[in-house]
Amino acid sequence: MEQDLRELIVTVQSPHLRMLLERLLGRDTETWALFRDAPAAKRYHHAYRHGLLDHSVTVTQAVSALSAIFGGVNRDVAVTGALLHDIGKLDAYRRIGEDIEMSDAGRLHGEIALGYARVRDEIAEIGDFPPELSQALLHIILSHHGALEHGSPVVPCTREAMLVHMADNLGSKLGSFDRVERALEAGAQWAGYDNGIGAVAYFGVAGADPQSARLAA
Repeated sequence: MEQDLRELIVTVQSPHLRMLLERLLGRDTETWALFRDAPAAKRYHHAYRHGLLDHSVTVTQAVSALSAIFGGVNRDVAVTGALLHDIGKLDAYRRIGEDIEMSDAGRLHGEIALGYARVRDEIAEIGDFPPELSQALLHIILSHHGALEHGSPVVPCTREAMLVHMADNLGSKLGSFDRVERALEAGAQWAGYDNGIGAVAYFGVAGADPQSARLAA
C-alpha cells in the first residue's frame, strides 16, 4: 500500500501540491508515521491498523482513473484531495491496544475540521502556495462527506470535490461490505441491515471473486 501511495504522489505535476504531499506524507515525516498505522474509522469501514492508508490509497486510485475519463477535472487537485481527504482522522481517532476510540479533539471538533486545520496550517508554512490551489484543495476536505447532514460544512461545488466525495462514499460502503462479510456465519448469504451500507447485504452472487469469498473465512 505504501508503494501504491508513493506511485500516486509522483504523478502529481503541480510543484506546490507535490511539495505539500511530501511535507505531510514523506517517508521521514511525523505525519507519515501516524498515517501509515492509523485506522479510518471506529467501526463502520477500514476500522483496523493501516485502515486509513488502505482507504486513502483505494479512493485515490479510483479518483485517478476517473479523472482520465471525465473531462474538466484537474487531476492534480483531485488526486491530492483524495490522498488528504481523511487526514483529520489522525487527530480524531486513537488506538488503545486493539481498540479504536474517538479522541477528545475528534468529539469536540470532528475529523473534517481537524483535517482542514492540519492541511491549512501546512500550506501556510509553504509560503508561496497559490491561493486558488489552496482554496480548491481545502474545499475537497470540507465537502467530502457530501451533505450538511453528514457532517460536511459545505457541499461539493467543484468537479474535483464531487469526484472525491463519490469515490470516498463508494470506498466506505464497499469497506462496510467487507466488514459485514467477515462477520457472517459459515454458509450464510444474507446479513441484516447495516448502517454503514444503508441496506441489508447479500453475498450469494454467482461467480463471486474468490478473494471476496475468502474475506469471510
